[in-house]
Amino acid sequence: MSASRWNTIYVAIVAVMLAVLAGLFMAVPRSEDGIQWTDQMIKGGWMAWTFPVALFFYIIASLLIVFTLLAIRFPETPRRGVLRIETTRGDRLFITLLGSAWINLAWMFFFGPPLIWALILCLFFAVAVFRWV
Repeated sequence: MSASRWNTIYVAIVAVMLAVLAGLFMAVPRSEDGIQWTDQMIKGGWMAWTFPVALFFYIIASLLIVFTLLAIRFPETPRRGVLRIETTRGDRLFITLLGSAWINLAWMFFFGPPLIWALILCLFFAVAVFRWV
């Protein structure tokens, strides 16, 4: 495939992802007090779809889309890191997501909210995993 065709694919996917994000933002409940970020987006639904929950799943889906495109556009060979196992980008993404979940659970157990410092720790963990694992 030519580079211009890949650029068209990238632009189309980014446009769709931004449209979905705008739709999520528009679905956030509003009242005379302002935007209610943690209120249910779908009243009476089977799951409490709040904006933070929807944003979490949006980010996971976006990561999967980006990593799929990377795997198609730039195929890779597995590499060995400090764990001495062969991993691909997808493997490292899975390790990062799983480790980040455990970091957040441990943070909630030991320190409780807010989770901003746990998020920063997760970002450092992700950089380390993609660099050395």
